[in-house]
Order: sequence, then structure tokens, then C-alpha cells
Amino acid sequence: MRTLLFRPLIALSLALALAPGALTASFAASPPPPPTVQAVIDALSNANAAVVGIQVTAIPDARSIQTLGRERTGSGVVIGADGLVLTIGYLMLEAQRIEVVTQDNKSLPATAVAYDIATGFGLVRPLLPLRGVTPVTLGSSLDVTTGESLMAATGATVDGEEGDVSMTQLVSKRAFSGNWEYHIDTALFTSPPVTAGGGNHSGAPLFNQKGELVGIGSLLVMDASGENRRLPGNMFVPIDLLKPILAEMQQSGSTRQSHRPWLGLTSNDHEGRIQIMRVSADSPAADAGLQPGVVVLAIDGTEVTTLEGFYKKLWARAAPDEPVTLTVRQGDEVKTIVLNPKDRMLTLKKPPGI
Repeated sequence: MRTLLFRPLIALSLALALAPGALTASFAASPPPPPTVQAVIDALSNANAAVVGIQVTAIPDARSIQTLGRERTGSGVVIGADGLVLTIGYLMLEAQRIEVVTQDNKSLPATAVAYDIATGFGLVRPLLPLRGVTPVTLGSSLDVTTGESLMAATGATVDGEEGDVSMTQLVSKRAFSGNWEYHIDTALFTSPPVTAGGGNHSGAPLFNQKGELVGIGSLLVMDASGENRRLPGNMFVPIDLLKPILAEMQQSGSTRQSHRPWLGLTSNDHEGRIQIMRVSADSPAADAGLQPGVVVLAIDGTEVTTLEGFYKKLWARAAPDEPVTLTVRQGDEVKTIVLNPKDRMLTLKKPPGI
């Protein structure tokens, strides 16, 4: 059903998403000559054929259940001839069971291959062959311009719900700091948001008009433009971050940059203030007595006013477990607290295969 409907659906979506001449304009600046609408439809159809669903059940005592739940549904895309699937890594955190769902709604058992904390990418591989699926080509987000029309695709689910495709536009490229001790220097923000398939936007691949993979879906956001105005959309992790680490991920199950200090804080920053919103149980922050509402003023004597600055100072340490000194304000009191960070990778219960 999905294959039969794909081409007319994309043709209609392109007609609505691209004003007359817009397709030509988006490619006119660089040779070769811009592709026809039919060529774009063919390229996106081939890319869409490599999209799969991801179903994960976490182990019963997984720490990540607190924020992600035990049952997780998302998407992925085949990038390797051996069936290697790229997705967003938080789906597979501490997984007990992983299934890849094909476009004809067949569920194949899969194993975790790797998870990179620094970028957020995850790799899984089906234990049975994915027959007739051609891996997608890795593109580059550097070639994608603001206003360009892109396609996001979601996979099928174990409940029989078909995947979907959505035409969207790049509205901004900018740094992104997550409140869960996460930062990347460049992220892709698109609008309108991918909403079909419920939570399937997690791990959804983003394709350019050549059918090349340019990003992997991470979040729904309400400020896609980054201009202090409400604009619902999605944040995608650019595929450029995968290329330098792909071989390392497959070889070791993670990357060197994944072994970084972890405090167990959920924080936000606003107008030069970093405020703790939540403290994870059994974390270095909890052990040190930090509580929600505390404002972080400095780390190791260096003032920090943004999450980006806070994280980069934290991660610059020689060893993941090297002590950290925070200057904080709790109510009217300013005090210094020493924490003993943990290697984030060592706090996670590893799924079989990694």
C-alpha cells in the first residue's frame, strides 16, 4: 500500500510545497542543471524504500525508563549493504529487545551495534536479511539551504500502522544544547513538523531532493526558526557528524567522545542563568546534594552563562571521572560544591551486542 501510494503522494506534496520555479531556483546556482520534478520523485521514492520502523523494549530496571519509557517506537534508515540501520540512539538505550519493522509490516529481530552519546546516533542491524532494500546515499547538510524543500519519512509500526512521508522545509541551522547534558554545534531545524505516526519522528530520516540522507530526527520543537517566536518543527542531527565516526562506532560500539563526564542534571538556560530543573536519582549531582531550582554560576572557577559553555567546560576534562567544582546559588546563598562525575557510558546498562 505504501509503495503504491508513494509517488502520487509525493507528486502532490511537491506541488503544494514548491511554488512554480522554486525547484529550479533551489538548484540553479550550481551545475549540473536542476532535475525535473519527475527526477526528484524518483530519487525520493528510492530513498523512501530504505526507511524502516524501530520498536524497542528496554530492560525492566533501565535508568532511561524514567524519561523515555520502556516501550519505544521510532524510525530508521538502511545505510549499509549488510542491512545496517541508522536511527537516533536514545531509542535503543538499555534495550532488551529491538525489532526492525519493514514496509510490508514484517518484524525482524535486531541487535544493537553502537550508540554515540556525543552526536546521539544509534546503529542497529537486523538478524535476518533485509531483502530487496538498497542502502541510501549519505549526503551533506552543508549543501542544504534555508527554505529548501526536504522529505522526512517515518517507518511502519509493529501494530500495523504504515509509515508516512512529509514534505518540509529547512528553516534554520544553528547550535543546539539539550537540557539533558547534550550539545551539537550544528543542528537542522525544519517546519512543518513530522507528526504522522505518533512518536515515529524519532530517528526519522531527512532527505534532500536528490534522495540523499542529510539528517536523522531527534525532537519535536516549538521554536524551529530560533527567532524567539513560536514555530513548531523538528530538530534533525546532521549526517555530517556521522561520517567521521561511523567506522569507530561499528568497531567499538561507541566512540571516544562518548566517554565524557556525566553529572545527572536536567537544566535550562535563559538570560544568562543556568537553572537546574531535575536531578537524576543515583547520580553524581544527587550524591552532592544538588536540587531543582539551584542556579549554576561557574564551573572550576570559570563563569558560565549558557548550557553550551557549561557543557564544553565540563567535557574538556582529561578524564571522565575527574572531580568538578561548581559554584551555585541556592536561594540567597552562594556556595561551592565538589562533584565526582561518572563516565556516562558506564552508567548505562548495555543492550546485548554492544
